Amino acid sequence: MKYCPACGHEVALKIPPGDNRLRACCDACGSIHYENPRMVVGTVTTSGDKVLLCKRAIEPRYGFWTLPGGFMENGETSAEGAERETNEEAGARIELGELYSLIDIPQVDQVHIFYLATLSDPHFVPGPESLEARLFDEDEIPWSQIAFRTVYKTLRWYFDDRRAGQLRTHTDSVRFTPRAASAGAIDAHKTG
Repeated sequence: MKYCPACGHEVALKIPPGDNRLRACCDACGSIHYENPRMVVGTVTTSGDKVLLCKRAIEPRYGFWTLPGGFMENGETSAEGAERETNEEAGARIELGELYSLIDIPQVDQVHIFYLATLSDPHFVPGPESLEARLFDEDEIPWSQIAFRTVYKTLRWYFDDRRAGQLRTHTDSVRFTPRAASAGAIDAHKTG
């Protein structure tokens, strides 16, 4: 942030009194602007033994496969956002289940949250941010074409849990090196 959204004056990065982090501070109007992590919400949607994946029609990772998901909007819960994103990206109507995975990505200030879900209608059609939406058996998943490490981890956990006969909630973090990020191997979602 270069300019204050409240008054338009240039901001300075400094630690405000009583705080312990650099913040964008406006000396003209006294506003302190906090930047916090963004939530990416989505689902592991299943129909029988198959999992719903979407082929991305937007960058980053255009043409790669992902679970339906995207940024949570203001005024909605993470569960509502996951359901909305699944409908927007895959045109799928679902019955939302329990929280399944939560993965922090500190380098891009994001938290990825996935819920379990089942298709409530067998008909779905990809939305504008997806080239294709389809159901995959585990052995059909294009593992080398999965867009994000958070999705890869979540899918691996899901199939491992299913084989073990017990789905449980998973948490983790993903860290990457600046070299990997510059090569495009980052785990950041972006909206179109």
